[in-house]
Amino acid sequence: MTSRTTLSRPRLVQWRTSIFTLFLLCGLTFASWASRLPAVKQNLGIDDFEVGVLLFAMGAGSLIGVMSANVIVVRWGAKRGLSVTICGVAIGLFVAALGVDVLASYPVAVVGLAIMGSCFGATDVMMNVEAAAVEQAFERTLMPLFHAFFSLGTVAGAGIGVAMAAWGVGASWHLGAVAVVWFAITANALRFVPAQEQSAPDADEVIPSRRKRVHSALEVWRDPRTYLIGAIVLGMAFAEGSANDWLTIAVVDGHNESEATGAIFLTVFSVAMTVFRAIGGPLVDRIGRVWTLRVLSIAAGVGLIVFILAPNLPVAFIGVALWGAGASLGFPLGMSAAADDPRKAAASVSAAATIGYVAFLCGPPVLGWVSHQIGILNTLWIIVGLIAMSGIASGAAKPIAGSKVGVGHH
Repeated sequence: MTSRTTLSRPRLVQWRTSIFTLFLLCGLTFASWASRLPAVKQNLGIDDFEVGVLLFAMGAGSLIGVMSANVIVVRWGAKRGLSVTICGVAIGLFVAALGVDVLASYPVAVVGLAIMGSCFGATDVMMNVEAAAVEQAFERTLMPLFHAFFSLGTVAGAGIGVAMAAWGVGASWHLGAVAVVWFAITANALRFVPAQEQSAPDADEVIPSRRKRVHSALEVWRDPRTYLIGAIVLGMAFAEGSANDWLTIAVVDGHNESEATGAIFLTVFSVAMTVFRAIGGPLVDRIGRVWTLRVLSIAAGVGLIVFILAPNLPVAFIGVALWGAGASLGFPLGMSAAADDPRKAAASVSAAATIGYVAFLCGPPVLGWVSHQIGILNTLWIIVGLIAMSGIASGAAKPIAGSKVGVGHH
């Protein structure tokens, strides 16, 4: 088998393109579902609490998927693992689509989302492991660009969702079609992902080596660097997630603006984030991963403070643009740092992603409870603290010896 490190240039480009495609489709599929939540709520005749249970089923499934991904990679390799989990996402979304409309069955929708979530979480980790391998093969920082494709996918998915709702297309037809498109495109893209080279051990060594690999997959939780990278990811996952969930409410309730203005603020945040992800790679290759994270954590913190204290709308817009730009690279560069050592990449990325997912899953309800006590703008000061923690932990993202990316040119 051809070593993944000695692939020809055209094969490398095909590999990179296939992983870009996976990121784009993940964003599009996720946003397609989110964009139809109002229709789902109406079709099933459920209240906000039951919507919360639906979202929890998907979130909890994602967390299980993220935590199991590293064992999947150890046993079967990322390519074989992805071939199973992308089928699972399609099946889960299709079942959920039937549940929310055609069958109008709440339990079926919950089961579909739990399947989709668990396969989505595992896919997320494995595509980040592959993206890190592509980075090392190209010897350039590409992870922010991969995550920019995910952001573009979410924008496209949300836009298509708005159009489908406006044209009166049923949620089942829309989400069922997305499931079919997801499967057709991702399965085709996977053909261009090279299989991982596996050394062929002697027959009597197979069992110990497998046990050893599973042990090394869990060993990463004993490494202090895992927790420091986790702190970077946690702070920036909160900075990103809190905007997605609470920014519009902060504009309406905190700054007494209209709902439409809140939507414009969220758009500005998303655009700033996507643009910085698109241009982030060359910046990291210029000044290094650690300094990029430090500068951006200051930008995110300052931006959020400006937004909280803004005396008028133009100042608040500047704040939110800085907040979006600053929060853009924490998660992708955390993944990149976790994957520096190819032997531990799957385990480390899985660990860092688990910490990030916990922030995405637990952050919104916790912030909601706190804001109920002290108001939404005061609650955002907690995020300022978490961004500061992320900035302080940035040193842990320093590339390890032998890594070909994130070092910077001095």
